[in-house]
Amino acid sequence: MKQFNLIESEQPLVSICCITYNQEKFIRDAIEGFLMQKTKFPIEVIIHDDASTDKTTDIIREYQSAHPDLIRAIYQSENQFSKGLDQALKHVYGGARGKYIALCEGDDYWTDPLKLQKQVDFMEAHPECTICFHQTLAKYEDE
Repeated sequence: MKQFNLIESEQPLVSICCITYNQEKFIRDAIEGFLMQKTKFPIEVIIHDDASTDKTTDIIREYQSAHPDLIRAIYQSENQFSKGLDQALKHVYGGARGKYIALCEGDDYWTDPLKLQKQVDFMEAHPECTICFHQTLAKYEDE
């Protein structure tokens, strides 16, 4: 298994969709969790920054610059959530090209490099299954 760098002509099997706003403390961990994925299939990463006012945008640009074939970022100039707009549907999921969507918000992160491979293997073996998930551990800043 390896990490795929998607060429434009390739169709990703999984679109990793990340929605973030003012999460500079956490966005690196989220993106590193995407980058550590080892899969037998191509993936794409779509990150939607909803007009962050901290360093979130700069961090995303840094990763996008280092991984231009893998990471596609959408930067808003005005916060869409505060306008009551469904940013995920319109801006992220609408542009996802994968058969499967893996959601990870900007203040969450993955710890298993085989997470996507395990989930796709299960979904492909069980076409009657339309959604899958895994256990999570909630960790709060004040702990």
